[in-house]
Amino acid sequence: MRLIFMGYHNVGYCCLEAFIDMCRDYGDDIAAVVTQADDPGEQIWFASVRDLAFAHYLPVHQPRDPNDPDFVRAMAKLRPDFLFSCYYRHMLKPPLLELPRKGALNLHGSLLPRYRGRCPTNWVLIHGETETGVTLHYMVAKADQGDMVAQKRTPIALDDTAATLLSRQAAAAGELMREIYPLLRTGQAPRVPQDHGAASYFGGRRPEDGIIDWSKSAWEIYNLMRAVTHPYPGAFTYHGGKKLFIWGGQPIKAAASAAHDPAPPGRVLTGLAGQGLLVATGDGHFLIQRAQWEGEPEFLGPILATWRHLMGERLGM
Repeated sequence: MRLIFMGYHNVGYCCLEAFIDMCRDYGDDIAAVVTQADDPGEQIWFASVRDLAFAHYLPVHQPRDPNDPDFVRAMAKLRPDFLFSCYYRHMLKPPLLELPRKGALNLHGSLLPRYRGRCPTNWVLIHGETETGVTLHYMVAKADQGDMVAQKRTPIALDDTAATLLSRQAAAAGELMREIYPLLRTGQAPRVPQDHGAASYFGGRRPEDGIIDWSKSAWEIYNLMRAVTHPYPGAFTYHGGKKLFIWGGQPIKAAASAAHDPAPPGRVLTGLAGQGLLVATGDGHFLIQRAQWEGEPEFLGPILATWRHLMGERLGM
């Protein structure tokens, strides 16, 4: 068997590790590793597919556009049996998808058909899901809509962030590939159509999407914060025209007395036993335990609790 592997990020790295091992065992050939050049404007905190491929003397390609006819022709000369895409960031089109004799498959970071589209790991946290996973599916012209081959579920803990959850998803992706590739190469793998009526779709996220709406519940604010905290761009609010990043915190149930005389959302209340800044929300309170004014050092809860100048002030203004 001859494979074209296309991947990026930690999920791509774990999947390529699996294929390197399996191809050695089966005598199969990774004919090309396709990845993209790192964006100099992006914080690179994840493992490098390119470096892993170089370490194993695999041919690496980094096309600006993988659908460029010249690149497609170059890949056609490899006569691939399979093409696997694992967190590769470019959308692949039919001329390329039609090259492999046994099919082109994609590893998606959710339990399809839910959470099709971009950034599924961040979105499941934002929506407070308790479970996610990874899905291997055949690629068709429309993203994330092809027949499914296999899924592996990943529970979501209350203290998970996007980074911790993605780490477990990456490990699950490698395990899934090790389980299903032997079946794919012998034609024994299942192929299950997706229920398009049960599908949901979410687009990419931008740093500015991290702004906090204090009128939402404390739990919704917590879910946003953990979905975009380090190493992602972060959830943030404003005070006096300055941006304040919220890197860590937790929802706190409001005292019974607060229900009779609620503070407006965003109001900074009395600090909670030196643990940080307590802020009123649309439902409950949110305790800020790690925060950072833009351009300044990050501060932890005990220091935040001393910021008396914010007591009684409203954030988000």
